[in-house]
Amino acid sequence: MVVLAASIISKSGKVLVSRQFVDMSRIRIEGLLAAFPKLVGSGKQHTYVETENVRYVYQPIDVLYLLLVTNKQSNILEDIDTLRLLSKVVPEYTPSLDEEGICKNAFELIFAFDEVISLGHKENVTVAQVKQYCEMESHEERLHKLVLQSKINETKDVMKRKANEIDKSKIERGKLDKGGFSSIQSMGSMGSIGRMDSGFGNDTGISSGNNFGSGSGFGLSSEVDSFSSKSKGRPSAAVSAPSKGMGMKLGKSQKANQFLESLKAEGELIVEDVRPSANSSRAAAPPPTDPITLTTEEKLNVTLKRDGGVSNFDVQGTLSLQILNQDDGFIQVQIESGDNPEIKFKTHPNINKELFSNENILGSKDPNRPFPAGQSGDGLGLLKWRLQSKDESDVPLTINCWPSVSGNETYVSIEYEASSTFDLQNVVISVPLPALREAPSVRQIDGEWRYDSRNSVLEWSMLLIDDSNRSGSMEFVVPPADSSAFFPISVRFSATSTFSNMKVVNILPLRNGPAPKFSQRTQLVTESYQVV
Repeated sequence: MVVLAASIISKSGKVLVSRQFVDMSRIRIEGLLAAFPKLVGSGKQHTYVETENVRYVYQPIDVLYLLLVTNKQSNILEDIDTLRLLSKVVPEYTPSLDEEGICKNAFELIFAFDEVISLGHKENVTVAQVKQYCEMESHEERLHKLVLQSKINETKDVMKRKANEIDKSKIERGKLDKGGFSSIQSMGSMGSIGRMDSGFGNDTGISSGNNFGSGSGFGLSSEVDSFSSKSKGRPSAAVSAPSKGMGMKLGKSQKANQFLESLKAEGELIVEDVRPSANSSRAAAPPPTDPITLTTEEKLNVTLKRDGGVSNFDVQGTLSLQILNQDDGFIQVQIESGDNPEIKFKTHPNINKELFSNENILGSKDPNRPFPAGQSGDGLGLLKWRLQSKDESDVPLTINCWPSVSGNETYVSIEYEASSTFDLQNVVISVPLPALREAPSVRQIDGEWRYDSRNSVLEWSMLLIDDSNRSGSMEFVVPPADSSAFFPISVRFSATSTFSNMKVVNILPLRNGPAPKFSQRTQLVTESYQVV
């Protein structure tokens, strides 16, 4: 069987799309397609027509023809099967089966034809596989985009933190300038008294005052440094006056740098200029730029048993509102959530509970009272909810650990299984180890690993868990140890979907005018996730 071309033409003979699968000139294919409408007679029940050299296998589609041009030696049953598959593929890419719709999606149709037919022979594919191949979804591309976005968020967080540090240093410098000036002024007056005393008589017994007042600037600057560093109980490192001829120094001291370098030489991971956050698994959110920002966050607390089962499963969620301008505070928020009867919702005391219960709208009890603007952190909490369960199927990630002693070694096999409900990001599984002289021997792993020698913890990390890696395993070997030494296992991750499926549908303005622009953020983070 050899398919020469697959085409879509109008009943008047106009060629809309044609894909050739063998070498043939444009003049020849145009001549073959132009001759087809003349060969098709009215009232015939056949789905093919033959000439001396080629066979036309066709199927009417509304006002068009879907046409295969084959050689006469091809198997007509296979040709009809190919035609039937193409007739199912075409509507997937062109909602309207007319000339305009075909021409608009011509390239998508050509790509789909290439997936169905290769070098004139039909491929063993289905319509779903053709769509999947044409989408060309790349796991590596998703990982690259996640890494890039993570770097962008981290850079924004560092920029914001550096800006705050610069503002604080300016405030401290201003306090220093004021304190240093008053100290020098007072010291100067004391020096004048010393000089007067020494001028009237040397028997007063205050020769040190003479040295203080009439001496060089060395004595004055050292005393000022000592005095100003003790003033108002502030730390000397932040308030001490700079010496003459030198500007303010920013950064770590030489001793601190030497200490950090020694730690790095020992294999410790040193992260500089990064302050620990309250939740290590939570990504740093950039400051809001839209007039209204709504943040949906769920915190997950899970305790799993090492032999199977759930000891504790608790999800606590919040919907928060941030408004930049007070004029945009006269609004109502329309939401929707999944139909999970086990989730219990609780509104803010100032929210109209009846309006929320009947219409899923969050609005103030007093319509004349706007939502406050300029809230710090995640903003004003409008809605809270909680989900508790003992069903193991609700757990997004289960961990199984199998330690076994063989001779002078302990083999530990760990596997994870992730639910298809969530795509987990930045997954880190921390396994405690007995005290070791050297790193464990990792024999097999799906992902990456890191050994923290200071805390004696083996960290198994994966950037993303999705449909391509819903399950994975790791095996490592350590000296003989009791099985309880590898517990509790801690897990942390984040996700962009939640258990409640909370979504903001619309923002309803209470005053005349268009609805203000808004954005929403959704995140699931682990607060405590352990296998005990």
